Amino acid sequence: MLFESQINDFIAFLPWVRARKEKAALRVVIEQQRRMLPDKQAAEESAAVVERIELLPAFQKAQTVMLYYPIHHELDLRALLTKYAGQKTFLFPVTHRHSIEVRPYEGEEMMKKGRFGVPEPQTPTYKGTIDLILVPGVAFDEHRHRIGRGGGYYDKFLAKQLLAIKVGVCYSFQLQKHSIPHTIKDHKMDMVICPQKTIE
Repeated sequence: MLFESQINDFIAFLPWVRARKEKAALRVVIEQQRRMLPDKQAAEESAAVVERIELLPAFQKAQTVMLYYPIHHELDLRALLTKYAGQKTFLFPVTHRHSIEVRPYEGEEMMKKGRFGVPEPQTPTYKGTIDLILVPGVAFDEHRHRIGRGGGYYDKFLAKQLLAIKVGVCYSFQLQKHSIPHTIKDHKMDMVICPQKTIE
């Protein structure tokens, strides 16, 4: 029993085990804050982030932009869809068991709730190059690290997108002043945008 206890203590101090536990604890706190965010503040902060995205040279040059459909009070970037309709190709992720597929957005009438209750485009898979990816997350820090929901889907997907610029987007309270826990498998952002600033 003593030997087993010593092994458990050793495992608990392994960096990736410790990071996983710290991430889980931070997710609980941030998710609760996000769900309690007043609608007015959520709308104002979403609009501020959209404005910052529009100022990015990377967005202005991009022909293809991947974003996400907001659920559970996530930051909402859908204003870009209407403002730049016909000027850019917008893409949405479709999450499968072990991977992410990308499909073009062709209007709300082509969206249908998928596996996790998230609206997904009912369009063919996009096989081309993605110029800019707007990445959601539970938390970010000023070193451009990201904590997602824990499935690892985005990290695996982003690691394959060698040509795309990856921009994390978040509410002000999701940007942590201290360095958040991360491991070698966690994909670092090229930029992070919150309502008050853009971190490059």
